[in-house]
Amino acid sequence: MIKLGIPLEVLTMKKAIFLLIIGLSLAACLSADTYTIDKNHTRVAFTVKHMVINKVTGIFRDFSGTIEYDPKDVTKSTVNGTIKAASIDTNSEDRDNDLKSGEGWFEANKYPDITFKSKSIEKKGDGYVVHGDFTMHGVTKDVAFNATLAGPIKDPYGNSRIAVEVTGAVNRQDYGLTWNHKLDSGGLIAGDEVQILINGEAIMKAGAPAKP
Repeated sequence: MIKLGIPLEVLTMKKAIFLLIIGLSLAACLSADTYTIDKNHTRVAFTVKHMVINKVTGIFRDFSGTIEYDPKDVTKSTVNGTIKAASIDTNSEDRDNDLKSGEGWFEANKYPDITFKSKSIEKKGDGYVVHGDFTMHGVTKDVAFNATLAGPIKDPYGNSRIAVEVTGAVNRQDYGLTWNHKLDSGGLIAGDEVQILINGEAIMKAGAPAKP
C-alpha cells in the first residue's frame, strides 16, 4: 500500500513558523498603548467644491476611534475609526437632510457608518502615510492619508495624550455618492473630490494597564 501525506518534519516546521508569527503579532500588540479619540478636542471636517467657484465645508459630530500606538516604532501602530453618517453638519438643515437620506447621497439609515481601518503605516519626511480600508456607503476602497503626530505628553490629570492631523481626499463617485446636476454655464453643482481634514487628540487614561 502506498501512503500519501506530508512528512512529519514539514508539518513540524510549518507549526513552528505559525507559532512564531503568532508570537511576533502578540508581542507587537503588547508593546502598543491604546489611545482613545477625545471627541471634545477632535474635529472631523471635509470640503467639497460648490458650483465650481466656491467650497462648502462640513463636519461630522458623532465619531469614535482608537490608536494602538507603538512608542518604539510608530509604523507598527494601528488606527481604527468610525463616523456616523447621520451626524453630518454643513450649517444648512435642508442640505443636511438631503445628504443624510437623499438619493445618490449617504442613505444613512441603510449605511450608518463610515469606517477606516489601517493596514500599514510608512514614514515620510516629518510625517507618515497611513494606508488602509476606507468604507463609505457600503463600498470599501484602499486609501492613503497623510498624517502628523505630536506627543505623547501628560495632561494635568496624569493622562497621556497624543495629537494627530490627518489630510487626504476621496472621490465620492467611487463610493456610490453620485448625485449631481450640470450648470448651464458648465461644470457641476457639487465636486466629486472630497478633501478630508481631521485635527484631534487621543488619550490613554492614567491607571491604564501598563504594557511590557
